Amino acid sequence: MFKVNSYAAHSATEELKPFVFERRDIGVSDVQIEIKYAGVCHSDIHQVRGDWGPSMYPMVPGHEIVGRVVSVGSSVTKHKVGDLVGVGCLVDSCQTCYHCEVDLEQFCERGATWTYGSPDKKHGGVTYGGYSQGIVVDEGFVVSVPENLDIKAVAPLLCAGITTWSPLRTWNVKKGDVVGVIGLGGLGHMGIKFAHALGARVVMITTSNSKAADAIALGADEVLISTDKAQMEKYAGKFDFLLNTIPVTHDVNPYLALLKLDATMVIVGVIGQLEPAINTLGLIGGRKRISGSLIGGIKETQEMLDFCGKHNIVSDVEIIDIKDINNSYERMIKSDVKYRFVIDTASLK
Repeated sequence: MFKVNSYAAHSATEELKPFVFERRDIGVSDVQIEIKYAGVCHSDIHQVRGDWGPSMYPMVPGHEIVGRVVSVGSSVTKHKVGDLVGVGCLVDSCQTCYHCEVDLEQFCERGATWTYGSPDKKHGGVTYGGYSQGIVVDEGFVVSVPENLDIKAVAPLLCAGITTWSPLRTWNVKKGDVVGVIGLGGLGHMGIKFAHALGARVVMITTSNSKAADAIALGADEVLISTDKAQMEKYAGKFDFLLNTIPVTHDVNPYLALLKLDATMVIVGVIGQLEPAINTLGLIGGRKRISGSLIGGIKETQEMLDFCGKHNIVSDVEIIDIKDINNSYERMIKSDVKYRFVIDTASLK
């Protein structure tokens, strides 16, 4: 066991504050990582504040982790001391169900073990995440990070990156496709970068004219203002794929008209109900689909990072000191960040 400094929430109504706890000793298949940077995800706020149901406290958030390997177990073969590695939303799964066998551990039939706030079925207790100095994770849930990438901007790839990459690959987005990315934030800016790098014609769909210049700079070919009726009519039936990253309840009906025959809109942002009700005529009229997607498995996450290394893709980030985490939460709620906060964990020392 070894002690690490962290920041934790102790209830849904308290601010995060310093917290010291013990990590387990490494087992034969474990990798011990000195955390260098930890991304701040909007879901951290929801978990800390109990928005998705009862949470377990104390809670050390953080599932976008990048660091260096400092020790490995005797049977570890995938990673060695000094390697640059990452840990995302998962730290374990049953490894025997059908979903795990086909590299979809996020859908483990027995329930994946999440990086924080999750009962640890194998070691007991509750998992603590990346707002900390170090972590111990089974090698099967540690991914390699290309050394050419800017380490400060890598961490959000482990959640925002894979959350947008997975649906683009699952629905086979390719060169020449017309792809709409709905919403420009932590997820949306990664969706633009990935779709552009895959060769698609990318249209940023937003309610705000003020985001147009940023969208073009990120790789979008065009910007569609969704509140402009004439523009929406112009783009009706033009899209092969829509990636919907809006993080709050909203009306999806206007976007259905943008899809081609047999095309799909994938929801990756909002957790909860969509309101108002979906008009099924918008689906039936073009054999259209609304689907959802949840992060990605470990194999797919590694493929995403390798793609990022090849195309030099990272997130646009603002580096913060851990003492600024509570203020950063408030800024995130106001969308006052371009486009992800990342904690320099050296500030925990």
